[in-house]
Amino acid sequence: QVQLVESGGGVVQAGGSLRLSCAGSGINFRFNAAGWHRQAPGKQRELVATVGSGGGKNYAGSVQGRFTISRDNAKNTVYLQMNSLKPEDTAVYYCYGGWPPTWGQGTQVTVSS
Repeated sequence: QVQLVESGGGVVQAGGSLRLSCAGSGINFRFNAAGWHRQAPGKQRELVATVGSGGGKNYAGSVQGRFTISRDNAKNTVYLQMNSLKPEDTAVYYCYGGWPPTWGQGTQVTVSS
């Protein structure tokens, strides 16, 4: 059974940084695509960043240059480093892995102005 557990969310001031972690069990991130989506109140869930099994990365335009997705194969964990955070980045962030995707429970990120 695949299980993903996110951590690292919290409250930060605008311009600050956070690093989210997504630890996987029952799935090997080395051989599976993974990524992060987010959902703000009253809005649809949107893609933030993905990393393919081959290591290729994609980002939403709104986070390009500020967020970095990475993968630690030894720890079987996917990270999302978020810098220069803005109030509009406030959302619940969900990681996913594999296909069909398995989702984590989500972690709240709140950016205050």
